[in-house]
Order: sequence, then structure tokens, then C-alpha cells
Amino acid sequence: MILLILKNKCIKKSDMTIICLVGGGQEIHTGEAGISEWIKSLNETFTHWKVYISPKLTDPEYAEGKVNVLLEENRNVTYSECLHLGVSLRSYRAEKLSAFVHALLSMDDSAGSIYAEIKDKYPIVLTRDMEKAKAWLHKQVRGSERSGVLITKESARYKPLGIHVLPPGDKDAVHWFLEDKIDTRSSNYLEDAATEIQVQGLELDYTCLLWDADMRYEDGEWHFYRFNGRTEWREILDNSESRHEQIKYMLNAYRVLLTRARKGMVLCVPEGNSHVTPNGFPEDRTRLPEFYDGTYEYLKGLGVEEID
Repeated sequence: MILLILKNKCIKKSDMTIICLVGGGQEIHTGEAGISEWIKSLNETFTHWKVYISPKLTDPEYAEGKVNVLLEENRNVTYSECLHLGVSLRSYRAEKLSAFVHALLSMDDSAGSIYAEIKDKYPIVLTRDMEKAKAWLHKQVRGSERSGVLITKESARYKPLGIHVLPPGDKDAVHWFLEDKIDTRSSNYLEDAATEIQVQGLELDYTCLLWDADMRYEDGEWHFYRFNGRTEWREILDNSESRHEQIKYMLNAYRVLLTRARKGMVLCVPEGNSHVTPNGFPEDRTRLPEFYDGTYEYLKGLGVEEID
């Protein structure tokens, strides 16, 4: 999290100061440009404003790592190390959770060692069985603590696992977040999953991230797919600007969902459907095991502990 401070020295009666908390990698939908739009406004329109900002803006989730470049011609910028907020208030049990998520998604070699540092205070576990994931969540929560299932909006094949996705709009999300655990509309019932759109900026105590076949670890890198709504997943392959934007949103969707839990989370990567018909054809071509196996092996290879 970055603290961005803007001061307007042109106001006669008193100075105006704007303090902005800017998180990286939060752009998940068309029209969200993140910190780059702040910088564009400062460079082109509010050129008289003084800017105080952290120098630690080289990570790709902050304007693709180009914040310092975008500000290099702005003479009103002051960099200060103390403006980098390194401790997350959301996941207070794990100061390095964001670093782990960043390393996991960027396939950085440090992901495994960071996980080893945080796992005792902030449990992150792995399973291929949704029922085991639900059982783990039920064991964790105490009193009024909340748990819930999370899934990306590009996910498509979750119904065979007994999971439904909240419809868009605020009404159902309000019930999901606020109703008591005996209410079937509550997140605690673990039947309805919320997407990155519904939980952005919010959090639960414990979460299950159901990892579908939309983002897969294959041949040492992430591959991105969209379901055609009927019969198959199609990989996003063209080299257009829109493709890069789609991939950024999909990657950031997982970044958002991986940072919604205050106290711990379980990652559920389904096994898929390995059954074949009497004629030898796959019973379900939309949930083949190979769609999920690479992601599961990648997470397990980081040392993420699998629950029984």
C-alpha cells in the first residue's frame, strides 16, 4: 500500500492536502486505470500541486512498474521512504501476505520462502476437495467471525462442485456480508461465492478461493482462458492491446481474491472430471483434470500445505 500526499499551495486562506491510499494491482474492470490516472492528472492538469510519494513503486502492479518514469518530468515530486505502508491492516496476522501473493502471481522464486515465514501465524492451506475446504473453514471460525467462498467472474464450471455465484448488484452482496450464519444467504453458509467485483475493498476473516480453469499454470507460466458459455474454454491468444488489458484484469482478480482474508484461507483447486463414457470420450470436456493439475502442482511446489 502506498501513501500519496498532494498539497495545493495556490489556495490563499489555507493549504489543502489530499492523502490517498493507493493499492497496487486493483484494476479489475474496464475503465479502472489505477495510479496512472492520478499521475496523468497531476502532470497535465494539476501541475501546481506538490506531490509526496514513496519511491517503492517499481512493482508491476503499480502502473506496470512505470510510476517513477511517469513522474520523472514533474518537478513538484518529493520521494519519502516513510510513505510506504508495509504492514497490511487487512491481514494483520501476516505482514508479508501481499509480498507472498505478489511472488506467487509473478512466479518469483521467493514465494516459497515467504510462505514458510507466514504460515504459522496466517494459515494458507491447499485442497482439491470443496467439501474439505468447507470443513476447514467451519473449524476455523469462532463466534461472529465470517467465512466465505470466493471465485473470479471469469470462472464458469463451479456448479458441479455445489457452488453458485452471487448475481450482480448490491442486494445479494449485502445479505452475503451481513446476515447471520444461520441464514442461507450468508457468506458463512458456503453455498454462494462472491467475485472480485463484489469483494473489492472488503474482507472476511477466513476465505476459500475456488481456483477455476480461467487462469492455469502451464509450462512455467500463466495461461488465461474464457469459457464460451456452452462447450469449451478458449485461450486468450491474440497480441492486441485489449488482450493485455484482459490478462491484467484476470491476474488482478486473483490478486484481489488472495488478499480478502484477515486470518487465513484455503485454496481449492478442483480435480476436474476424469471419467469417460462407455465409448471412451470424456464425460465432461469442460473440466478435464489437466485444466487444473498444473496450478495445483505449482501451489504445492511452493510448500503450501495440503489438508487431509
